[in-house]
Amino acid sequence: MQNLLQIFSVTFPFFALVLCGYLAARRRLLPLEAIPGLNGFVLFFALPCMLYRFGASTPIAQLLDYSVFLIWLLCALIMVGFTVAVTLSRRIRWNDAAFGALVAAFPNSGFMGVPLLVALLGAQAAAPVIVGMLVDMVITTSLCIALSRLDGADKHGMAVALKSALKGMLTNPMPWAILLGGWASYLQFKLPGPVHQTVGLLADAASPVALFTIGAVLARSQILSTESKHPPIPLRDFVPVAAFKLLLHPVLMLVVGLAAMRLGAPLSDFSLTVMVLAAALPSASNVSLLAERFGADNGRIARIILVSTAVAFLSFSGAVSLLR
Repeated sequence: MQNLLQIFSVTFPFFALVLCGYLAARRRLLPLEAIPGLNGFVLFFALPCMLYRFGASTPIAQLLDYSVFLIWLLCALIMVGFTVAVTLSRRIRWNDAAFGALVAAFPNSGFMGVPLLVALLGAQAAAPVIVGMLVDMVITTSLCIALSRLDGADKHGMAVALKSALKGMLTNPMPWAILLGGWASYLQFKLPGPVHQTVGLLADAASPVALFTIGAVLARSQILSTESKHPPIPLRDFVPVAAFKLLLHPVLMLVVGLAAMRLGAPLSDFSLTVMVLAAALPSASNVSLLAERFGADNGRIARIILVSTAVAFLSFSGAVSLLR
């Protein structure tokens, strides 16, 4: 019991910040029009600086861990395939099923995972999470966007959609920040003093502002969905996918990781623990933005993210307790 209370003492502030952002937007203390500005600050300034700092301070060998890369990729592919197979129906076509699969396979590694797992396990926990982020931002996202085009939901066709997705990935600063940080680690490059301090200030702001923004984004999605007066979304359309994310994904990661270790993969117990806990995180909030861009049912995606984030306060803390 004491161990669980110690874990809650670490995880509570992270989820409390999400709740603060949610309440601020719901109460209109934070104007909905201001949320994109917060999101832009996190995406283009604070989070890239945090990822660069972790990448630059992490030994390059940890960032190039092919065991972590392949196991994370295999689990992501299984999650996507399983979720699409289970949810695809007459009501949920390829577009909605594909983004539901993405939200089931893509944990909130950037906004929540890196700072939370580093707080729990130390700075060395950043490397496996960063490798998983690269897999999800580049491969998993591209696959799900391709699948979303199979029912012809986009009148411009798959080629245009994939071109847009590729452009979005190339202009996403997070992978570039990770690559630059890894390059700096390899060259043992140090930023000049004033630049280093500026990057540090922005990096320190990433976690609190990102978590607050997650809550605000979730509240905005709920508000807009309510105001649109669409028919209510059945629980069976989003609760099972949230359960896949919080329960199936970490169990799958644990099973595949243990199997790989038995087959001789050079994966440490610590790396596997970090990967399982990262998989136990709630769904990535940026999937909602992608779903909206490609015409999927964003109300359903927002509800999956909301449910997984709310329940993760208990489920994630429980996973930490079991694995520690």
